Amino acid sequence: MRVVAAMSGGVDSSVAAALLQEQGHEVVGLSMQLHDQTEGAGPSFGRCCALDDLHDARAVAHRLGIPHYVVNLERSFHDGVIAPFVRDYLAGRTPIPCSRCNTEVKFASLVEKTRDLGIETVATGHYARKDVDPATGRHRLLKGRDPRKDQSYFLFGLTQAQLAAALFPVGGLDKAEVRRLAAERGLPTADKPESQEICFVPDGDYAGFVERQAADADRSGPIVDRGGRALGRHRGIHRFTVGQRRGLGLAAPRPLYVLELRPGSRTVVVGDEPDLESCCLLAREVNWICGEAPARAIRAGVRIRHRSPEIPATVEPLPAGRVRVRFDAPARAVTPGQAAVFYDGEVCLGGGWIEEVTTPSARPGP
Repeated sequence: MRVVAAMSGGVDSSVAAALLQEQGHEVVGLSMQLHDQTEGAGPSFGRCCALDDLHDARAVAHRLGIPHYVVNLERSFHDGVIAPFVRDYLAGRTPIPCSRCNTEVKFASLVEKTRDLGIETVATGHYARKDVDPATGRHRLLKGRDPRKDQSYFLFGLTQAQLAAALFPVGGLDKAEVRRLAAERGLPTADKPESQEICFVPDGDYAGFVERQAADADRSGPIVDRGGRALGRHRGIHRFTVGQRRGLGLAAPRPLYVLELRPGSRTVVVGDEPDLESCCLLAREVNWICGEAPARAIRAGVRIRHRSPEIPATVEPLPAGRVRVRFDAPARAVTPGQAAVFYDGEVCLGGGWIEEVTTPSARPGP
């Protein structure tokens, strides 16, 4: 079978390509250029999208003896990842650009490009798995075998068509096995460190990046407590996220945490740690991987962050692609802009973007 291997220049995608070749597939390496590689042009990128990664991917392809091509996705990446990232922060949300990049840019574009090459299957280095539901014949997204590396959370937006075209060769392995396999095959990425930062904000200064990308404006506003009492001022809600304790610029006799961001009035609401607990959330743009929403409320384990444990909850489908999630027990620091992803055991059912949060003791504010 002819397969396109998405080669990021990291060890995971390198091993994925090698395993496919050893299984007898005709492998074509494809890397994505996500930004202008001209020196000094565009935002600075970290290891995940650097020019060195394209060189590493090409070196791995050469080692394996497979063809390697680079596809330019600069416009798709800007429109589908960077622009929403900036909009979300300015609107008081904390985005997950990796989820949008994986499903709305990389997978969508890769499937399209592979079909242009007359190939129907694309493989990635994600720690995820898939199978077919014996009852419905539909494709299911499963967690990666290694719970410490599972990346199904970032893939909740996959469609049936995209999942049907996808292969995850390292999804049944743990990281140590992947590195061992890379070393045994002499792959130049065997010892390459992982990228932890958001690729287009390698210095971690999200606020600075947003300010450079957005038009100049006065974004200052008040910092208030739950009762509306003014405690201080801030330079923009894009500098804060729910649950944040450090960097508030307040002198207080006890630790205070960001509870809520109100973009309409540019208000940051702070309070005590117990006030971070939420009993319910609303999510929008929900994708059900099976292709359709359930007819009634279902029980599921819900992750509200990539590495957070699943929280038992009732997930109720609503009109217009939204859901209401009611947690069995209060969840801490549920954050608008993050993803709520639903699981039934090993199966990722889908997910959506957190829009609103309800606290057990919610009170109206300013």
